[in-house]
Amino acid sequence: FKNKIKPDDPILNLQVCNLKFNNPIGLAAGFDKNGEAYDGLMRLGFGFVEIGTVTLKPQYGNKKPRIFRLLEDKAIINRLGFNNIGAEKILQKIEKYDTINKPALLGVNLGKNLDSKEPIEDYVKLLKIFYKKANYITLNISSPNTPGLRELEQKDNLDKLVKNISFFKRKNSINIPIFLKIDPDLSKQQLGDIADIVLSSTIDGVIISNTSIYRSNELISKYASEEGGISGAPIKKISNLLLKDFYILTNGKIPLIGVGGISNGKEAYERILSGASLIQLYTSLIYSGPSIVNNIKEELIYLLKKD
Repeated sequence: FKNKIKPDDPILNLQVCNLKFNNPIGLAAGFDKNGEAYDGLMRLGFGFVEIGTVTLKPQYGNKKPRIFRLLEDKAIINRLGFNNIGAEKILQKIEKYDTINKPALLGVNLGKNLDSKEPIEDYVKLLKIFYKKANYITLNISSPNTPGLRELEQKDNLDKLVKNISFFKRKNSINIPIFLKIDPDLSKQQLGDIADIVLSSTIDGVIISNTSIYRSNELISKYASEEGGISGAPIKKISNLLLKDFYILTNGKIPLIGVGGISNGKEAYERILSGASLIQLYTSLIYSGPSIVNNIKEELIYLLKKD
């Protein structure tokens, strides 16, 4: 179905990391894990769509049930565990589409296999596979559902990961933007360490934030105590706070992507005012349906013009 997408109001156009975005609203990773639907998703009006998380080898992920709707809390808990068909097959899917004239930009979110002995190697190999096909790449080191993954956020590990990625880019004269996706459960100290490493590296942007393992005692759904990462309304506050802190820690020098509990234009605008250049959503798309994208854009246009 080749419906004509009506062009975005120019007030929404922006440039981040030398990429031209028609609008700042993106779809977060985890929705289209295998790159099967992004062409259609882009047609909903997103400025960019991030597929994945992709791992080198295919993997099943954790056993089912592994996704829970917390209806009353406008949240989702997932413990999917990077289920995907593997890098090679996903690459084939991307190659099927015309990547030049897409209606939006394409990001590919990379992760390590559960049984990987050399996680840092995984990321370098995945970058090598996807850099020609994506507009940007995200290093996902923050999902709570792959044991040991968040250890990559620790100072020494992150330093090593970033250096290896930078070396690969330099050696092969690659200039694709690389984003880092961090988790909302970091301490002030950890956040400071990450900010230092990002500032002194070639990392181009930071996505704040992934799902949280923290549970507020205000949750009322019967699934509130399920294991996994929570997304949606309950992480709105913590993820916005983290964004503000990180913006201050990096003196606004690094483009930030705000994600976590955004469900309307006002909340999107709040992230932008807190220092985000772009925003992403996922859970609110599930609860509000496809029209949410254009609704957010309309509200955002109104707020921008008003100010």
